[in-house]
Amino acid sequence: MKIAVTYENGTIFQHFGHTEQFKLYEVEDGNIRKEEVVDTNGSGHGALAGFLEGHQVDTLICGGIGGGARDALAAVGIRLYGGVTGDADQAVKALLAGTLDYNPDTRCSHHDQEGHEHGRCGEHHHEHSQCGEHHHGCHGH
Repeated sequence: MKIAVTYENGTIFQHFGHTEQFKLYEVEDGNIRKEEVVDTNGSGHGALAGFLEGHQVDTLICGGIGGGARDALAAVGIRLYGGVTGDADQAVKALLAGTLDYNPDTRCSHHDQEGHEHGRCGEHHHEHSQCGEHHHGCHGH
């Protein structure tokens, strides 16, 4: 099993499509065997599913995530645990223990229903009140 967590300074980054790093965990027999932090090299939104697939990831823990990205992950067979906050390492340990607190219906409320994320939370911010620095609606609460 290979688990990826959206990652920033030891915690779970709260907006999947804007994550600059993932922490990857290789798990065997319920134990973490290897950990590494990888840069996304500017990949965003739907491209991140291919990035994770290329790293042989089968499970993702993240905060908020839009519909298009959810669909892209499902298409490559990656299990999603969204709406998670806090320490990345603790979240992986909780997942392995079967105690992870997550929200299977987490969506970023500022994305439209068809999953077209670009122009709303992409790099071309035109209306910051919708997706400002706090990413309202992306925390899965």
